[in-house]
Amino acid sequence: MILGQTTRKNFTQNPKNDILSGLTVALALVPEAVAFAFVAGVDPLVGLYGAFMMGIVTALFGGRPGMISGATGAMAVVMVHLIQKGNEVGIALDTPIENLGLQWLFITLLFVGGIQILAGIFKLGKFVRLIPHPVMMGFVNGLAIVIFLSQLGLFPNAVPKDISILSNTSEWFSALFSNAAFWKMMGFIGLTMGIMYGLPKLTKKIPAALIAIVVVACITIFGGIEMSTVGSFIADGGGKGLEGGLPTFQDQIFGLFGTLAGHWDLILSTAFILAAVGLIESLMTLNLIDEMTETRGSGNRECIAQGGANMLNGLFGGMGGCAMIGQSIINVDSGGRGRLSGAVAAIALLCFVLFGAPLIEQIPIAALVGVMFMVVIGTFAWSSFRILRKIPLSDAIVLIAVSAITVWKDLAIAVIAGVIISALVFAWKNATMIRARKRMQPNGTKTYEIWGPLFFGSIQSFNSKFDVKNDPEQVEIDFVESRVSDHSALEAIFNLVNKYEAAGKSLKLKHLSEDCKQLMYKASPKFKEVIIEDIDDPRYHLAADPEKFTKSLSEYNI
Repeated sequence: MILGQTTRKNFTQNPKNDILSGLTVALALVPEAVAFAFVAGVDPLVGLYGAFMMGIVTALFGGRPGMISGATGAMAVVMVHLIQKGNEVGIALDTPIENLGLQWLFITLLFVGGIQILAGIFKLGKFVRLIPHPVMMGFVNGLAIVIFLSQLGLFPNAVPKDISILSNTSEWFSALFSNAAFWKMMGFIGLTMGIMYGLPKLTKKIPAALIAIVVVACITIFGGIEMSTVGSFIADGGGKGLEGGLPTFQDQIFGLFGTLAGHWDLILSTAFILAAVGLIESLMTLNLIDEMTETRGSGNRECIAQGGANMLNGLFGGMGGCAMIGQSIINVDSGGRGRLSGAVAAIALLCFVLFGAPLIEQIPIAALVGVMFMVVIGTFAWSSFRILRKIPLSDAIVLIAVSAITVWKDLAIAVIAGVIISALVFAWKNATMIRARKRMQPNGTKTYEIWGPLFFGSIQSFNSKFDVKNDPEQVEIDFVESRVSDHSALEAIFNLVNKYEAAGKSLKLKHLSEDCKQLMYKASPKFKEVIIEDIDDPRYHLAADPEKFTKSLSEYNI
C-alpha cells in the first residue's frame, strides 16, 4: 500500500503542473538537441531521437523524478573525433560505407550503456556524496557560463568579422547600431525574460516560460516579423527540418563490427569517457535538483537508467546523452516534480517530429534564447561572489578552478580536478595534525600517546616523534586517539618495531581499535607479538562503543 502511494507520488503530485512544465521543456529541448547534433556532426533527427529516448527512459525509470535527460553538449564534443575517424575509415574501405562514423557511435553507445549499468549495479553512484560543496558551486557556475556561451552562437553576427573594434572603433559601433536583425532579436529576448520575471508575481498556475514562448511566437507569426526561427536555424546548419518518423532498429550495426579492427582502443576509450561524463553530469544535476526540491533521489538507480537509455539509443539510432541541468531547472521552476513531467517532455518532443514540425519550426529562436538566459541567471550561484573572502583560501581556489575548467575543457575533467585538489588539501591538513604526547610511567616505561590519523600523509611527522637511541628499554605507543588507516601507516609502524628491536628494546602497541588490529594482523604475524590485547583505559571503550557510555567523559576515572 505504502509502495503504491510512493510510486503514484513519484509519478505525479500535480498533473496540470507536470504536463505544462513538460511541454515547456519540450520546446526548449528542440534547439538544444539540434545544436548538439550539429556539434557532433550528425543529422538533427539523430539528436532529437536521442533526446526522446534519453528523456522517456530516465523519466520513467530514473532515480530522480522531475530531472530531464537528453542530448548534451558535454557528450557531443567527445563524439566528434570518433565520428570523424569512422567516416575516414568508411571512405577508405574497398567498398566505401557512407556515414560509418555514425554507425560507430551507435556501437559505442552500447558499451557506454553497459558501463553505466555496471556503475549502478556496483553502487558507484554513492561516490557523488564525496564531491565537496566548492566543487558543486564551481560546477553550477561553470555550467551556467557554458549555457550562456552556447546561446551566443544563435545570435546573428552583430558586427561583420572583418571590422575590428580596436583598429576601427567608430565603424564597429556604427555597424552594431545599424544591425536591425541583432537588435530585433535582443528586443524579443528582453520581452521573453520580462514575461518570465513578471508573470510569476501575478500567477504561478501556468509556467512563465511556456507563456513567454507562446506570446513571442504569436507576435512574430501574426505580426509578420521576419527573424531567425527554429526552422531557419536547422536549415542554416545544413539540416532538412524537424519532420521525421519513429526511431527504427539499427540492425545493420551488428554487421559492422568487422570495421572496428584496429580501432577498438578508440571505441572503448571513447565509451569510458562518454560514460564518465554522462554519469558525472547526471549525478551532479541530481544533487542540485535534490537541493532545489528538498527531496532525495537515488544515484545508483539513475546510473542504471542512464545506461539503459544510452543502450536504447545505440539500438534505435539516437546520439545518446545524459541529464540536462538547464532543462531540469526549467522543469522544476515551472512546477514539474513528478515522472510525468519528463515523460510529457519526451513524448511531446517526438510528437513535434511526427506531427508538429511545421508549427514548431516557426517558433523564434529569440524566445528560446530568452528562456535559457533566465536559466543561466537562476543557475549561477551568485552567492559565491559574497562568500569567496569568507571561506578557506583552498575552497575559493577550488570553486574558481572548477568553474574555469568547466568552461575551458569539460565538466568531467573539472569535477575530477576539483575533487583531487580538495582531497590533497584535506590530506595535507590531516597530515599536519599528528601529535605525540610523551609520558614516563612509574615502572620506567615511556609512553607515546598518539593523536591524529596515521596515513600516508602523516607518517613522516609520525616517525620524527620517536627517539629510538635515547628511549628506555620499555616503550609503548598508545593509539587511543589515533587510527591506522593504510599500508603506509602499517609500514611505518612495522619499521619502527624493527628499529627498537635492533636497538635491543621492547616496543608495545596498545588501545588499537578492532578494525586496526585486524588490519595489522593481516599485514604481518609479527604484530601479534607487540600488540597488547588487554584493555585498561576506559577511553578506548568510549571511543569504540560510545552508546554504552552515557555519562560525560569527566565522570570516568581516567
